[in-house]
Parts: sequence; structure tokens; C-alpha cells
Amino acid sequence: MAAELRVAAGEVDLALVRLIRHEVFVVEQGVPAELEYDEYDATSVHVLALADGMALGTGRLIHGAEALGKTGVEGRVLLGRLAVRKAARGTGLGAELVRALEQAGRERGGTELELHAQVQALGFYERLGYAAEGPVYDDAGIPHRTMTRKL
Repeated sequence: MAAELRVAAGEVDLALVRLIRHEVFVVEQGVPAELEYDEYDATSVHVLALADGMALGTGRLIHGAEALGKTGVEGRVLLGRLAVRKAARGTGLGAELVRALEQAGRERGGTELELHAQVQALGFYERLGYAAEGPVYDDAGIPHRTMTRKL
């Protein structure tokens, strides 16, 4: 897919990030809005994918002291909130977003990336080089598993 991927900058971009996440997580998957948006949104790096004037996907990267506080591992950054709108699924956009977030992690000193994958998406992340760790757990009523990859 010929999409422009960029770090979200300014209120317009961040509104598009929230729109995509609301559509995918709150509407489609039934995640309560109060769980979807958190204190990490303000300090995370958000990557936004656009094509033909439409916002199609997003993901965020938690880095620095906040990532260390959440992961407990020095140099580990945390990828999360990866969301691709229905119209762009199956096009490779999700993989492009992951690679862009990995690059953002490297640029911020990350040496390893952690993510919390929905169980139904484990194969997607495995194809991108991620390995599952630990047991399945519940997050917002959806089964998840932690996955990691060296950067």
C-alpha cells in the first residue's frame, strides 16, 4: 500500500490517531473508552498512516523512563495501540506501521521492543520476528500475550 507514514504532530494528527483507535478498539472490539486512552498518550510517539487523504492506521511507542517503568527492562521500548482501519487491512500497512515504530524506538535508544499482542494477532507479529513470552492474560476483556524482539 502506498501510504505516507509519519510521526503524528499537532492536534489535527492526534485527533486522527484518536479517531482510528476509537473506531478499531472502542467500536469494533468493545474496549471501554476509559481503558483505551491513558496517561501515556501525552508522551508517546504516535505514528500515523495516511493514503489518499484518509487516515488508515496508527500505533504508539512508549520510550524512556516510562517504558522502563512498564517493562522493567533497560533499553526496552513498548509498542502499543496498533490499529488499522478495515479498508486497509490485508494490505501490509500493519507491518509498515510496526517497522516505523521499531525505527522510532531505535532512534530513541531502544535495543529491544515489547508489545502486548491480542492472541488472534500472534501469527502476524511472529512473521515480523517477535517471540511470545509468558502466559496468556486478559487485557480489557481480550486475551493477550507479551512478545519481544531485539532491535
